[in-house]
Amino acid sequence: MKPINVGLIGIGTVGGGTWTVLNRNAEEITRRAGRPIRITAVADRDVELTKKITAGAARVTDDPFALVNDPEIDIIVELIGGYTVAKDVVMQSIANGKHVVTANKALLALHGTEIFTAAQEKGVMVAFEAAVAGGIPIIKALREGLTANRIEWAAGIINGTTNFILSEMRDKGLSFDDVLKEAQRLGYAEADPTFDIEGVDAAHKATLISAIAFGIPVQFDKAYIEGITKLEASDIKYAEQLGYRIKLLGIAKRRSNGVELRVHPTLIPAKRLLANVEGAMNAVMVKGDAVGTTLYYGKGAGAEPTASSVIADLVDVTRLATADAAHRVPHLAFQPDAMSTLPILPMSEVETGNYLRLRVEDRPGVLADVTRILADQGISIDAMLQREPAEGEGEADIIILTHVCKESCADTAIARIEALPAQKGKVKRIRLEELQ
Repeated sequence: MKPINVGLIGIGTVGGGTWTVLNRNAEEITRRAGRPIRITAVADRDVELTKKITAGAARVTDDPFALVNDPEIDIIVELIGGYTVAKDVVMQSIANGKHVVTANKALLALHGTEIFTAAQEKGVMVAFEAAVAGGIPIIKALREGLTANRIEWAAGIINGTTNFILSEMRDKGLSFDDVLKEAQRLGYAEADPTFDIEGVDAAHKATLISAIAFGIPVQFDKAYIEGITKLEASDIKYAEQLGYRIKLLGIAKRRSNGVELRVHPTLIPAKRLLANVEGAMNAVMVKGDAVGTTLYYGKGAGAEPTASSVIADLVDVTRLATADAAHRVPHLAFQPDAMSTLPILPMSEVETGNYLRLRVEDRPGVLADVTRILADQGISIDAMLQREPAEGEGEADIIILTHVCKESCADTAIARIEALPAQKGKVKRIRLEELQ
């Protein structure tokens, strides 16, 4: 049978992995796809390096649009990242009637609605398994494996850099700044790690998860995003003493009046499997009404793990390329004319438990003032930890875990506690999820 011809744009870490795995496992992949899949052309700015990698087995150029506009190429694999050239590449590929495989979560989180609409109108596929959690097939699980379920929530560790940092802070008791430097030295963190440590990368991925889980448009601009830069080693230690661990989670949760879409540091009970995901690994929990809670775990980045997802998409597209467009799996799992209008809830409407760390003067009546303020907002206390002041100090830490309450009530209570004469500085708040 005639091979499927692929144009690969970007042969960096993931592109190089894709080239290697596709060639190494060519026979197995052909048996699965029903026809050979071959990369016939590669576009990359570093032409000389690309020629060394491909060793004459593919045409090489520095112009991505030479591939996009080549009528002999059936599928474009976009692995250059970013929002500008990548968007032009994807949109022109669709306009030319080519299927697209991409690992570009940022592009899809910001422009996914436009891209998927264009693909639907043109009758082509845009596949993006590699855009979320690297080698973990979470997109396929949500879009196909769990299609019988009403998804209630999904929560995941979907950024390996931040999980490595938090694991090291917990294991070694080091500060955030010290561990970040170590992560950069080891190659887990970029020279500019902002997207990772501020939660933006995880929010891109959580946005895509929310769209597929609930059948809503991608709405990255409405996600709540909070990174890990303000976490302190003392909070990780106190959480451990209370039976919890802190992870940066991407959370998408269905409520009767809307969808919670948020990324922030989160206390998780230490007995949960998700709490025990360490190092640079990723994991996603999904709760469906029929199946219950499921867990997907594996490498969330790296050349060959991510290439595994890219090639899985290539196989899917190859199998379905000749199928009637109306009978393919929809991009966001739900038929385009049946998307939900459930809104993304503002953070003030979100409901979570809370970890509160107060630094207060060690004198009578302070705790009574704090508990009264919480009670006034209808917030009940689940657990409390009080640390005696060190010798010669007149201040002590009080750690409070609250039951679930509305974010706006917690905000009001925290503002009132910070106004107490005995409270020193800001209250440290970390949200808590039981994940039951």
